[in-house]
Amino acid sequence: MPRYKLTIEYDGAGYAGWQRQDSAMSVQQALEEAALALNEQPVAVIGAGRTDAGVHALGQVAHIDLAKSLPAGRVRDALNAHLRPHPIAVLDAELAAPDFHARFDATARSYIYRIINRRADLALERHRAWRIATKLDAEAMNAAAQPLVGRHDFTTFRHVHCQADTPVKTLDRIRVTAQADAVIVETTARSFLHNQVRSMVGSLVEVGRGRRPSHWISDILAAADRTLCGPVAPADGLYLLSVSYAPRS
Repeated sequence: MPRYKLTIEYDGAGYAGWQRQDSAMSVQQALEEAALALNEQPVAVIGAGRTDAGVHALGQVAHIDLAKSLPAGRVRDALNAHLRPHPIAVLDAELAAPDFHARFDATARSYIYRIINRRADLALERHRAWRIATKLDAEAMNAAAQPLVGRHDFTTFRHVHCQADTPVKTLDRIRVTAQADAVIVETTARSFLHNQVRSMVGSLVEVGRGRRPSHWISDILAAADRTLCGPVAPADGLYLLSVSYAPRS
């Protein structure tokens, strides 16, 4: 059975997240139903990351196994045809090695979080960003974020129901920048804990509002205490930007 690597974009608003659920539509379910129409038998769509309800993706990666070999372009176009009218698009499909695994082979995952920093309500970007009316200090947020880089116990920024074996993760990069009326948080790691990015962003916003000093982020990180975390940022502003893989010979 040939294996295909898919690069996928989706608007997560209205979905119960990536993972198939018993009682609500998920992105995975929509893709598996499209793949079933193409393959004429059930297909498992294995994603690189399980985004939460309301979280979007610009470059989610998944793999599927089909019953017969098809040109990659045909797989992409057929899946997109069967996905309509879902706000999900297969941007690219390519034939992958038989042992390629979208989740376990990933070497890095990058997310961005978008904050629109203005008093006016969102119109075009409703459900696609977090609007904060009070002025944020992006430079202070960026400075406060840097102690998060490296290998740490991220218990403070971990959802209480996170199923990861350990709270210890390595954050490769985090950057906060102001871009016109937006504040963008970019972060990269091999993997993240449940709600880790949204928890970090929510706490950094407390610094950006001037409610907490810059050193507060490193203090609560060191405390490894979930009760010290700031408010968790809403799902609307979070995007899975890309997934990286080591080159194969």
